[in-house]
Amino acid sequence: MSPGRRAIAIIDGEHYPPVVTAALAELPYDVVAAVRVGGAEKLRGEADYGVPLEPDLPSAIERHRPDVVVDLSDEPVLGPVERFRLASSVLAQGVPYVGADFRLEPPPEAAFPLPSIAVLGTGKRIGKTAITGHLARLLSRERRVVVVAMGRGGPPEPEQVTVRPTVQDLVALSRSGRHAASDHLETATLTGVPTIGCRRCGGGLAGAVFTSNVEEGARLAVELTPDLVLFDGSGAAAPPVAVDRRILVVGATQDPTVVSGYLNAYRILRADLVLVSLAEEGTGWETVAEAVRGVARSEVRVLPTRLRPRPARDVRGRSVAYFCTAPPQARAVLAEHLRREHGADLVHVSGNLGDRDALAHELREVAAEVYLVELKAAAVDVVAEHALAHGGEVVLAANDVVSVSPERGLDELLLEMARIAR
Repeated sequence: MSPGRRAIAIIDGEHYPPVVTAALAELPYDVVAAVRVGGAEKLRGEADYGVPLEPDLPSAIERHRPDVVVDLSDEPVLGPVERFRLASSVLAQGVPYVGADFRLEPPPEAAFPLPSIAVLGTGKRIGKTAITGHLARLLSRERRVVVVAMGRGGPPEPEQVTVRPTVQDLVALSRSGRHAASDHLETATLTGVPTIGCRRCGGGLAGAVFTSNVEEGARLAVELTPDLVLFDGSGAAAPPVAVDRRILVVGATQDPTVVSGYLNAYRILRADLVLVSLAEEGTGWETVAEAVRGVARSEVRVLPTRLRPRPARDVRGRSVAYFCTAPPQARAVLAEHLRREHGADLVHVSGNLGDRDALAHELREVAAEVYLVELKAAAVDVVAEHALAHGGEVVLAANDVVSVSPERGLDELLLEMARIAR
């Protein structure tokens, strides 16, 4: 036994009680309580395990404040699905979860002194950075906001961008060998909000990163003395900083069992608001939203949303080729929005910004006055270079986030979240 290492044990009734009692005594922890999660085959009346038996795990953790939860259960009481769900709830309470051949840790989070909101995701290409941009534009109307963005292609040292970059600036960065569509550059360009770019490598099951310079970026954000700091995650990885509020972005086309299972359940349990993005008709977003609601805390709203492109310059009456990362089922809707709301004469719509080979192939057949691009992946070094070489104008497209639900509006929820952020 390791003095001071307090543990709660998860047990089941499929093991004979004497076997469990002996195992508890062999653990290298001070076992302060046990929780039986099911099974009754080996039980004869009330079993005595030598430690207090608590009725449920959340209240047991709250009462005993353990250093670790040790899982001594097994199939058929806890299969993989049930075990990941249980692990998620334990990690959400800040406690490591240990089994016979695994150890899951809550992702480490450095303390942060300012009011803060994180925008996190359950994957890539689900509109998370667009939602960060929408939030930054909304909140910066009345507050001094700084965004700290973490990406796979971020700079080796945290980079402050306090002047809105132009297309020409981004092309120059690309020609110098830089990743000119990194998330922090996208946010700074499309919002005008001071942004700090950071990098990360690796992503764990619960969102931890192997390496990052986000803590240094967070210190730079404090030096700018903002009223509020927004932390933008990267894919399914979370910035390693303790924040006041969390917005989780879930893709409408993601597998519902993946979105709500594994350690995505941990992400959902920690969220203060869940946005189901890209929730176009026919995507099956309703099933995804229902799966999320089955995990989320009762007070947490799960809100379906859609993205609508907004050109940074007037494109009315001009021939436009639009390049984005939207899934196929959404492209016709986005094209119609650009025609109806912005007067664009759409001659081409592409969703291949994430596929350079396909993008280069289709550009051979494209001729337009305006090349309208989301600032993603190959937008600068492929599309913008092609446009400039063929006399076209490059216009960047921001994305407005629109609530699908007729209930309480998204912006109202976001403003309230900012008000209650510490």
